[in-house]
Amino acid sequence: MNGSLVLINLAGAIALLLWSTRLVRTGVERLSGASLRHRLQRATGNRLTAVLSGMVGALMLQSSTAVAMLVTGFAALGSLTSNAGLAMMLGADIGSALVVQILSFDLSLFTPILVSVGVLLFLRQKSGTTHQVGRMLIGAGLILMSLNMIGEASQPLRDSTLLPVIISYMSEDPALTFLCAALLTWLIHSSVAAVLLFASFAASGLVPVNLVLVLILGANVGSALTAIALTRSESPEARRIPAGNLLVRLVLAVIVLVALSSGLPITDYLGTDTGWQAVNFHLAFNVLLVVLALPLLNGINHLMAALLPRRDMATDADGETIHTPSLLDPAALDTPRLALSCATREMVRMSEMVDQMFRQTVALFERSDPDAETRLEAMDDDVDKMYVAIKTYLGQINNDDLPEKDQMRRDELIGFSIKLEQSADIIVRNLLRHIEKKRKHHLMFSDDDWKELRIIQDRVLANMQLAITVFLTPERETARQLLTEKDAFRDLERTAYRQHLERLRQGAIDDIETSEVYLDAIRDLKQINSLLSSVAQPILEESGELLGTRLQAI
Repeated sequence: MNGSLVLINLAGAIALLLWSTRLVRTGVERLSGASLRHRLQRATGNRLTAVLSGMVGALMLQSSTAVAMLVTGFAALGSLTSNAGLAMMLGADIGSALVVQILSFDLSLFTPILVSVGVLLFLRQKSGTTHQVGRMLIGAGLILMSLNMIGEASQPLRDSTLLPVIISYMSEDPALTFLCAALLTWLIHSSVAAVLLFASFAASGLVPVNLVLVLILGANVGSALTAIALTRSESPEARRIPAGNLLVRLVLAVIVLVALSSGLPITDYLGTDTGWQAVNFHLAFNVLLVVLALPLLNGINHLMAALLPRRDMATDADGETIHTPSLLDPAALDTPRLALSCATREMVRMSEMVDQMFRQTVALFERSDPDAETRLEAMDDDVDKMYVAIKTYLGQINNDDLPEKDQMRRDELIGFSIKLEQSADIIVRNLLRHIEKKRKHHLMFSDDDWKELRIIQDRVLANMQLAITVFLTPERETARQLLTEKDAFRDLERTAYRQHLERLRQGAIDDIETSEVYLDAIRDLKQINSLLSSVAQPILEESGELLGTRLQAI
């Protein structure tokens, strides 16, 4: 087999590995993405639980980068501390290392079973749990298949006259090898795929194991670079977490690289099989990183705060805050599709502000902060201004220049911005009033009421994120999931009402005023959830999957 054909086969196998890992991650995100995001955010009581939650998240998503993006998003909204966020990222890297461990077993016997069962489940339903489980099984089977393909495609390289020259050069310059591996991992955006690739080189005897360890060190730094690149537009507070992860990872990688270059017999402690030495080294590196970095989180984050200081809001000559410039570019109105893109980006900003308003309001139910209430009212004014600006901007687009599909998208933009504006109004005009009444009259919810209220609040938060996803990527599967969540929320709300009234009847609630605040809060939460869930209806109506009425035919 000539060299060109070998490289083509190897490239195809690597491409299949990348695509199949993404297939599994997509299945997990669509099956339980909203609930997973929420559980990750809540499981940050201390550093150890944060590490464990990050590890579980990476195991499910098969990607530490995906967890990094979630963590950065939480930090950007102010709902996650830097210490907890960095601990979660460190745990996520252990999770991705465990994924590599699992996939390194000889599971070739299961490849046809996984693919066959996966295809049957995938085709059995067009959406829903069975469909996504099928997608995940197909992805898992294709991962195993791609690893076998990589091994077979790399076999002819053993007889290559050029390969020994390349390996010799790489062995003489481990620093360059380290940098190349980091760059490759950054390019493919998957440390799992990169480490599996390098481990397969070691298992096939293609590359000496000591050199593979250098490549794996580079892959660990490259995965941290990926998170840095993907979060470069976030606030400094959010970027401190991936930056801290890169710093500690780079420092330990350089120390281990020096140890390898000095001839330290690290492989003696990693087993006898070369392939397993590589994956065990990857896991050991990430475990060691957590052990060393966890006690130093305060110092690391103080350093990151100094390197990435908080960006204060600018003020004008009168001392008024100058807000982030609008993304509604007037020059883009001459190009309708570009104008729609500008409006969509501005609406994403609007949705993020409403999301932040809701998160802060949830916290106020348990912790009084009059200043926060004032800030929320100011944010509501900003949301109103953004809504008017988006509606006015879209109204300036000439209908004659818009195809019918783009006209529908424009109407959807206006419709969703209306729902966001109404949700913000409910937060300020209703929920904040309940919080103020609760504080003023020193009202206390019962433990059972608190538990149910938190569950309902968490469900609204998860559905808010899912609604934004449905709007930005209007797929039938996610739209169906959102409406399914709406039905589940209705059942949850009815149960909370029924159980609360039963506690009221039994005298377990102190006074009727407390009950009124509790029931009114649930009613308003339901209204916000209904507004946001309605974004799924046009998608399912267009596909003919939504009934015209719930009334039974007579």
